[in-house]
Amino acid sequence: MPFDSRTLDAAHAMAPDAQARALSRFLLFVAGLVWVMVAIGGATRLTGSGLSIMEWAPLAGILPPLTDAEWQRLYDLYRTIPQYQLMNQGFGLDGFKEIFWLEWIHRFWGRLIGLAYVGGLAWFWLRGRIPPGLKPRLLLLLALGGLQGAIGWFMVASGFEADRTAVSPYRLVIHLGMAFLLFGLLVWTALSLLRPRPVQDPAPAGLRPAVHLAAGLAVAAMLAGGFVAGIRAGFDYNTFPLMEGRIVPQGYWLLEPAWKNLTANVAAVQFNHRLLATATLAAAAWAAFLAFRRLPRGRVRGAVMGLAIAVGLQYALGVATLLAVVPVWLGTLHQAVAVLVLTGALLALHALRRPAPG
Repeated sequence: MPFDSRTLDAAHAMAPDAQARALSRFLLFVAGLVWVMVAIGGATRLTGSGLSIMEWAPLAGILPPLTDAEWQRLYDLYRTIPQYQLMNQGFGLDGFKEIFWLEWIHRFWGRLIGLAYVGGLAWFWLRGRIPPGLKPRLLLLLALGGLQGAIGWFMVASGFEADRTAVSPYRLVIHLGMAFLLFGLLVWTALSLLRPRPVQDPAPAGLRPAVHLAAGLAVAAMLAGGFVAGIRAGFDYNTFPLMEGRIVPQGYWLLEPAWKNLTANVAAVQFNHRLLATATLAAAAWAAFLAFRRLPRGRVRGAVMGLAIAVGLQYALGVATLLAVVPVWLGTLHQAVAVLVLTGALLALHALRRPAPG
């Protein structure tokens, strides 16, 4: 997710510090909205609410149903899909309203993010407060935000197919991954405005590779967690650290072709998520050890230590969620804290980035 910040370095040198700080605060505010969106999305998925709205109406859908006739129309639409017929048949209009409101809030929050970003971008743009060279990246973020909305509907539509009671796990992972990408780009750009010049080399031997490894493993664990969520793999093997008394569960290679085990086999998907999470914890702990032993107190050491703390917290939450058989509140918190881990990784990577040549 990190990328070359030399353009930002030059831009920041030409822009007043106050303008750069104001723009960075705006981007961090939008990133915070995305963070909340990820948490709401987790709750929507865990409660099975995501398929309750069967229409793609970016403008008309801003308002919820205002009449009994409109509520009944939407309920009748919902009763045509497999999720209702196989899981929620007969739960009535009141039951439908309960799942409808969470999905409506999820979509409304997405629209709110779009409006906040467009409004803020226009304000900075029209007043000439965007550093030269940064406009293309801000427009890219706008385009990716619009694409995320389309991906969201692409994901939801998969849940209307015959014999499906949930969305496609592949589309869910794409949607989740795009949310992480948007959040990462927002935070990285804001950090580069606030701190355009990296620390001087040399960093302690092995620290950069350790942080890069921890960050890469963390992202891989998050995406693997998307498949855990997509096939509800967290509701099986609710013991830790063993899975039915084994380190590697039976049936790991149950499916054919073999690659399908990585995304559709409950045993393999949950084991892979555990393995990646454990590797992330080990890499983050090693990076923290190196930083603590070889760096003085300061921003860089604090960022690396913060990453390790975030990973440790997320690991503990993951185990608790598994042992408690995925209660909605704990599963939602687990997904939200994944963004904290991503934030910690971005802070550490940004603090340790190499100075630009020259």
